[in-house]
Amino acid sequence: MTAIAPGASEHLTGSEADRVARIKHAKQQGVSRAEGWRRRGPLLPALIFMIIVTQVPFLFTLYFSTLSWNLVRPGSREFVGFQNYVDVVQDSTFWQVAVNSVLIIVVTVLVSVLLGLGLALLLDRVFLGRGIVRTLLITPFLVTPVAGALMWKTAMLDPVFGIVNWLLSPFGVHQVDWVSRFPLTSVMINLVWQWTPFMMLLILAGLQSMPRDILEAGRVDGAGTFQLFRELTLPHLRRFIELGAVLGAIYLVNTFDPIYMMTQGGPGTASSNLPFYIYQRAFLGFDIGQAAAMGVIVVIFTIIIATFALRLIFRSFTGKEEAA
Repeated sequence: MTAIAPGASEHLTGSEADRVARIKHAKQQGVSRAEGWRRRGPLLPALIFMIIVTQVPFLFTLYFSTLSWNLVRPGSREFVGFQNYVDVVQDSTFWQVAVNSVLIIVVTVLVSVLLGLGLALLLDRVFLGRGIVRTLLITPFLVTPVAGALMWKTAMLDPVFGIVNWLLSPFGVHQVDWVSRFPLTSVMINLVWQWTPFMMLLILAGLQSMPRDILEAGRVDGAGTFQLFRELTLPHLRRFIELGAVLGAIYLVNTFDPIYMMTQGGPGTASSNLPFYIYQRAFLGFDIGQAAAMGVIVVIFTIIIATFALRLIFRSFTGKEEAA
């Protein structure tokens, strides 16, 4: 290829200048592609692993959702198309446990955020033993969900030996079977106990990232504590609260362990949510087709809601909408 001396491009004709520009663009594009693959290369094993453990099972679930397949009759598999989806939509129990799922998510996220905000404001102050208190408050989030649910059922809410009844006995409350009388509330109490430390840590990180000179300037201008919190602290914490609420809601959609350990979804379906109801249809009712259809519907709605929520969070953190 003929080399082009510096400044020679001024004497090139229009067609030659276009050809030189195309060559330079092709070289730059080739370099950028090679650089892009060099950056993505180390991520390929993780990407392949994620495809194998998430997308391949989901494709099988899509296939199973088009079958009439009961495990009691293994040879009875029959293609029924979208009939399973029609049956799920017409199932009143499905909508009841869907309402339970929404209730669990909304109440748990709301109460956890409020408690986490209060604890974060407490830990943002300097006092003796703050490190020990912070460690103790984080502990519930480190306990496995199964162990936490079992502890609440046996040690905290037991009607005879439970700590809650013991604490309330001076007020005339004796041997209340909390799990049997208030099954859904008992599950939500366990979830609030588990998720409050997560919200606390996230909000505390937001508090400690806030410039102190802004608060000092507000105090100099005569603003009170509540006014500083309302006008300065809370707007700064908004994005951290939104992030915690979205992440908590996404994880709470999959709540299973507390319901299985504490109530088994009962009485009836009073404390069931969608994951537990899908488990019942698949492994207690042996109806693989309808269970798979329910799973697909839940995944699709979760993806749609999570996509909009994450776009909101991204816009809150960056000030611009994520490119589609």
